[in-house]
Formats: sequence, C-alpha cells, structure tokens
Amino acid sequence: MLTWLMIFGAAAGAGWQVPAREGFLAANDGARLFYRVEGSGADTVVAIHGGPGVDLESLRADLAPLAAHHTVIFYDQRGAGRSELPADTTRLFFPRQLADLDAVRRHFRLERMTLIAHSYGPLLAASYALAHPDRVRRLVLLGPVPPRRGDFWRRFAQNVNARLDSAQRARQADAGARLADPKADTRQACRDYWAIGMIPRLADPASAAKVRSDLCAAPAEAIRYGLSVTNRVVMGSIGDWDLRAGLRDLRVPTLVIHGEQEAIPMDLVEEWVTALPDARLLRVPGAAHFAYAEQPDQVWPAIEQFLAGTWPAGARRP
Repeated sequence: MLTWLMIFGAAAGAGWQVPAREGFLAANDGARLFYRVEGSGADTVVAIHGGPGVDLESLRADLAPLAAHHTVIFYDQRGAGRSELPADTTRLFFPRQLADLDAVRRHFRLERMTLIAHSYGPLLAASYALAHPDRVRRLVLLGPVPPRRGDFWRRFAQNVNARLDSAQRARQADAGARLADPKADTRQACRDYWAIGMIPRLADPASAAKVRSDLCAAPAEAIRYGLSVTNRVVMGSIGDWDLRAGLRDLRVPTLVIHGEQEAIPMDLVEEWVTALPDARLLRVPGAAHFAYAEQPDQVWPAIEQFLAGTWPAGARRP
C-alpha cells in the first residue's frame, strides 16, 4: 500500500513538478503582495503561512500533496518574504492583513475561499471568516495558536524552554542577535536560529528532515524585517485577542489538526472546537507543530476527506 510520503517522493524523484506561476497583486492601499500558485485542481485552496514575519516558503513545500489535487494559492503576508516591507509600520496592523487576504480573493475572482492556515495563520483565517462569513467555505487550522490569548504565551514559552538545554538556548540567542545585525550573514544566522528552534517544535527532533519547507528562503532584508518588525508590530496590533464569542455564531465547517506533542497546549487549542458550532479536532500522535510533515499518512487523507465534504475518522469534538 502506497503512503502519501512514498507517492510524493516517487513523483519528486521522477522529476515531476506541480505547475506553478507567480507574480504580484495590489492590496487596496496599493501595497504589493507576492503570490505563487501551484497545482491545477478544479477547486482552489488559499494557504496562509504562520509567523507573523515568515513567508510562504515556510509552508509551500510541505503542502505539495495538497497541490497534487487542488489549485493552491500561496501569498507572502505584508511585511514578509517578497511582499511590501513598509517603512510606515502602521501599515502592518492586523486590519491591513485582513484586507490583504480579501485582496487575494478579489484578484483571483473567488466568490468563497477554502482557507488552510498554519500556526499564527489560523488567527488571521478565523478573524477573516468572522468579518466575512459569506466569503469562506471551509477552514483547515494546522497547529493553531488558540482562539484567545489568555496565558498562552506564558505556557507556550514554558513548554519550548523545557525542551531546550542552556547551551541550546544560548546558541539560539546568539543566532537571534546576528539575525538583527545587517552586517551579519543573515541567511546563516537564520539557519542557525531554526536549527535550534525546530527542536521543541518536533515530536522527534531527529526527524527534522521531514519538514521540506524553508524558513530561511526569503531575501535577507525580509528575514531581518520579519523578525525585528513584522512579528512585534502585527501581534501588538492584535493585542489581547479572544475570538470565542464571535466563533459561536460562525457556521463554517472547520477541521483543526494538532500534534499531541505540540508545544502549543492542546487544551487551549480545543477551545476552537468548543466555540465553533461546526468544527472537529484531529489529534495526531507522534507529531508536534508540523503534523502534516511529521505524520503525512494520517494528516493528508484526513484533509482530503474533509475537503470532499465529510469528517475524517478520528476527528471529534472534545
């Protein structure tokens, strides 16, 4: 029996490539947003990367199984990758990010979108769905931050720090300092940073090679800007978020996928499902923040089943 990973690997080895095109689109205030389209399926999925401050390449390669069956639109959020890095940082505020996602919808003439989002991305995807429920068909939330801030940051930091020793934390801090220094080798600093940063984000750190996407593919200026500006400004503009009240009236089918070894606490993530009236949670054993790469045989069939209109086996309400 072929596995998803075997199918993807055999295709890559045979020189197979998903048809792709890329370019720039204009946001409603004229900002340039970079996009890449892969696949040629009859239905379209818009992929929302995490961060904020990383780019579409942090997600794209690992979503190749999705592009094998669907048309997938990736885009760099404002302040990341090849999209605009504004000098006026108020242009990064969260309402602009929401408007940019709608600009993607309009550019590709999509009446309603299926959104698949990772990490911070689900906060953006769900907020957009709350603002425009008639423009969202389905949501897939991968390793999401919780629907409310609460004590999330404290508990997340505690989990991450517990999975690193003092030497690893020191090396990551050094890499972070070099990332902020325009005179340093930015790409090498980025790779050094994530060599440590991936450890607490994987169920098995030895399986890091399973994550095919590149967290350090952006231009050097964008890597520095994303770390030092975008992440801080965007999250600061969101503030003490709590989407739960609005989610109770949002009738958009939502599949939440979360690794059982994830540093983002499972009980906080369950609040997506207890708040949303039409949502299910798929807990993935042997996976953490990159469940779709760590356990592809469990995750991708579940996603395909959900996109086809039925709940996958094992997806439940808490």
